[in-house]
Amino acid sequence: MAITLPGDNEFETVPSLKNKALRINLNRNIYGTFAEIGAGQETVRHFFRAGGASGTIAKAMSAYDKDFSDAVYGVQDDGRYVTESRLRKMLRYETDLIEERISREKHPEKLFFTYANTVATIDFAKKFLGHGWVGIKFQVAPGEEYSEIILHVRFKERDARLQQITLGILGTNLIYGAFYKHDQPKKLLKYLYDHIDKDKIEIDLINFDGPRFKNVDNRLMSLQLLRNEMTEAVMFGPDGNNILAARILYKKNVLALRGSFRPVTKVNMDMYRTAKAMFIESGTVKEDRLETIFEITLSNLKASGEIDEEDFLHRAELLGSLGQTVMISNFKEYYRLVEFLNNYTKERIGLVMGVNNLVDVFDTQYYTHLSGGILEAFGKLFFKNLRVYLYPMQDPETGELITSDNLKVHPRMKELYKFFKYNGKVKDITDYDDSIGHIYSREVLRMIDEGEDGWREMLPEGIARLIDEQNLFGCNVTQDMDA
Repeated sequence: MAITLPGDNEFETVPSLKNKALRINLNRNIYGTFAEIGAGQETVRHFFRAGGASGTIAKAMSAYDKDFSDAVYGVQDDGRYVTESRLRKMLRYETDLIEERISREKHPEKLFFTYANTVATIDFAKKFLGHGWVGIKFQVAPGEEYSEIILHVRFKERDARLQQITLGILGTNLIYGAFYKHDQPKKLLKYLYDHIDKDKIEIDLINFDGPRFKNVDNRLMSLQLLRNEMTEAVMFGPDGNNILAARILYKKNVLALRGSFRPVTKVNMDMYRTAKAMFIESGTVKEDRLETIFEITLSNLKASGEIDEEDFLHRAELLGSLGQTVMISNFKEYYRLVEFLNNYTKERIGLVMGVNNLVDVFDTQYYTHLSGGILEAFGKLFFKNLRVYLYPMQDPETGELITSDNLKVHPRMKELYKFFKYNGKVKDITDYDDSIGHIYSREVLRMIDEGEDGWREMLPEGIARLIDEQNLFGCNVTQDMDA
């Protein structure tokens, strides 16, 4: 049974850092280790200064020297130290050590924790602002399995000392949140920015695990990062776990397909299949160095008003079942997506678009906020090795097949469009399935909503079955699953 912790009203609505640390220190049962590498002992400093730390801090350490760090936590196979695997080693080692050295018989009510971070602050040349991994393993009931919160941060300040201060505040907020807000993970996430301006640090990944978070869906926590404007893009794999963009995109070729995927259709997968084949055949792309992303924008999730988390999870479930990596972003314009990808790779990038998407790219109204207008956007969009793979569309009124050769952009954009087309930036997809051009996600969704037949044949294999079995998108049809 969990020990009752002090009530939320003991301090002011937003407690000061001192009060947060003091509240932890004055709880006689909370006891743990601080292990901080790369930015000083900035978090534990708050607990030492608050007073009453002797009953809370088992040990505080900074294994700065790589050889000494390797002697304590083991050698990293890849030779890197600011990684998730390094953080997990630190958390595991220190937690095992405290369990080994502190007798449960003598201290039956103790709630053990380990807080750790491994970071790289801004470099001397100030070209790389720095990043880091931060985490905590903790108990809320004596002897229970440990729960865990792990997050990745990117520094935005251009001074190492200021970055250290910000990291210390974040760490204090995390420890406080773990013990006092673990039952409200969305609020815990929001409170990580207590006393921190969002332009100082970015949280671009967070994962909750363990008994206290068994009902937490980490994909929803990723979505919350976007909604709270803590980051601009999040990614998760087919297994539903959040993944760091830098880890899977670094030095990779990237093929991105934007859509609503509500639900994913045969057309979506045909776009993916054909564009991927052309991308690889371009001669500079190797399949084992290729990462494919299915991107949904935040504005798309808000298309029907406020974000429907259940609807979001339905889309994610279906894409995951097809083995796809999903990105949710706040990039309304394609050039911002390309800028984001260029942060992690200098290899060739491909964008898969339908005709309407490409027409919108050449619409000047989307670039009025830029001082250089559409030319500035295109300088970022078509920078270096970008290719657009255009999936054709049949005009519903005339029946004409629209490709890059006959699509109509604004008259003032014709010459600009021709420039990019004839310089090989736009490639027509030719090996497409012409029997499925009539399929649209919105029509499938309407048919599901109105109980019409025929929508199952419009979806990739296995997707209709999942929709039926899990009643996704409001589907309550109780028909033979083989229908």
